Amino acid sequence: MKTAKELLLGYLENINDPDKVIELFADGAILELPYLASLGLNYQMKGKEAIYNFFKNLPNTFANFNFQNIQIHIDTPDQAFGEYEVNATVNSTGRPYHQSYMGRLVAEKGKIKLLREALDMIVVGRAMFPNGLADL
Repeated sequence: MKTAKELLLGYLENINDPDKVIELFADGAILELPYLASLGLNYQMKGKEAIYNFFKNLPNTFANFNFQNIQIHIDTPDQAFGEYEVNATVNSTGRPYHQSYMGRLVAEKGKIKLLREALDMIVVGRAMFPNGLADL
């Protein structure tokens, strides 16, 4: 069985392969990006189908979306916490997307039960909305 750290690293390394990454998640898993709610966006995906659809859409949203500068700060068998970055391009606007993430992963029976990530909403607004922050 994989530890929380192994699951987090597997998720980060396979972010662009929805078929591989979804296998890391438990059937009733939850993926949350809570601060997306402040922009009126869906922030919680429950279950493997919803999570898979989220990851399947990443290539349509971003070009060259890959995590880098990964630092794991908490490493226990059932929880991991890390910080990681992305330098990508938003396909719809052509703008750069330089984002710092923090993620807490809870593992159960060698699978991801919960992955909660935090990110800077100002970066999201500037990069993704047609008129940047003016659209807020």
